[in-house]
Amino acid sequence: MRSLRYILLTACIITIIGSCEKSESTDIVVKPSFEIIQEKILNTSCAISGCHASSSDPSFAQHGLVLTPGKSYANLVGVTPKNSAAASMGMKLVKAKDLENSFLAHKIACEAGHHSSSANFGANMPMGGNFLTKGQVAFINEWISKGASETDGSVSEALLKDTSVCQPSIIPLEPPAAGSGFQLKIDPFDIAPNFEREIFIRKNTPNTESVYVNRIQLRGMSNSHHLVVYSFRNTAFLPTENTIRDLRTVSGSINLDNMQNHVFMGGGTDVNTDFRLPAGVALQITPKMPLDLNAHYFNKTSFTLKGENYINFYTVPLSSVQNIAKTFDLNNLEITLQPGEKKTFVKNFTFSETTRVVLLTSHYHKLGEKFVIKIFGGSRNGEIIYTSTDWEHPVTTSFTTPITLKAGEGLTSEVTYNNTTKKTVSFGLTSEDEMNIIFGYYY
Repeated sequence: MRSLRYILLTACIITIIGSCEKSESTDIVVKPSFEIIQEKILNTSCAISGCHASSSDPSFAQHGLVLTPGKSYANLVGVTPKNSAAASMGMKLVKAKDLENSFLAHKIACEAGHHSSSANFGANMPMGGNFLTKGQVAFINEWISKGASETDGSVSEALLKDTSVCQPSIIPLEPPAAGSGFQLKIDPFDIAPNFEREIFIRKNTPNTESVYVNRIQLRGMSNSHHLVVYSFRNTAFLPTENTIRDLRTVSGSINLDNMQNHVFMGGGTDVNTDFRLPAGVALQITPKMPLDLNAHYFNKTSFTLKGENYINFYTVPLSSVQNIAKTFDLNNLEITLQPGEKKTFVKNFTFSETTRVVLLTSHYHKLGEKFVIKIFGGSRNGEIIYTSTDWEHPVTTSFTTPITLKAGEGLTSEVTYNNTTKKTVSFGLTSEDEMNIIFGYYY
């Protein structure tokens, strides 16, 4: 009898153990939500060469953010952003359970009005129109709202099923108040899939008598490369008013005639900027002055995207103007970088008459690490007067005391590039080429 009871007890124990083993073997392992973000978003759209792959990326000096596996979580959660506007507002790149104060949420937002209209948060990410989907954005936002855990897996992957493109809308720029300026606008236009579209459109200013502008404010869509305003060297040869002219066609042909009659007036890489000339200095805008608005957009998606731009010109009374500003753009076209090459290019530009420089900014592309402008010639030869390490948001430096350069003196551009690509890169007109331009105002 004892032997039978022993056999039955043993059988029960074996059955229980077997049941436990079976239960354990069928447990569902939940993948952490951040691991999904890493695999399906960061690895494919952010941690790529030239962006957030390593500290050797040309753009690293701008953002200081590496998003590769094993590093991204510590580099995001609780970290103060390098963007000065966001940092001054007390934001973190990711602030657990606080979407509004998580800079990442602002940088990937789809809806209009998400960015503070008074803060310059820069372009949305990823750069160049390679947008996330609405599902990817929703997944990241839900992860932040639930605590931004590295190990929790409670965010539903069903959110990722929404694969519609997340192109952030533009926040309309309010025009200057009556009597204080005027606004010009590029209405929404299409950018074909997997294409860079650069357009020109001539507009006439609305003033019926000369006005004097000392502030220009820009606003554009996040997949923009630049917005530049030009006047015309010879007004006897003007393009048709209010008609879009394309620099390049989808087939690849380029029409350089669009650029032959231009005089730089304002704008640049950062299409959401606001700059002023020093007090007493202003640009003269003649009655009904023809201006060419030049917008350049990326689209690296399979969807048709939109471009749209606003430009505000703020005026001052003639009685407050002591000097009429002129503009210059100084180009170094002699740029060639071999694959993997890091190199600094130096070029001197001289002026034929006494020139008083009142504002400087720069234009270069994503391989540029540092743009330095120095005085060339005279007693201040070699003095650095401008430095920018952010190609996306180049510094604009206004000089209350003008930089006075005598005839024969000038400026030196000293620009360092790091070609992290596997191809030779030279000066050119696309985002995959490079540029090296000093823009400035003087009298």
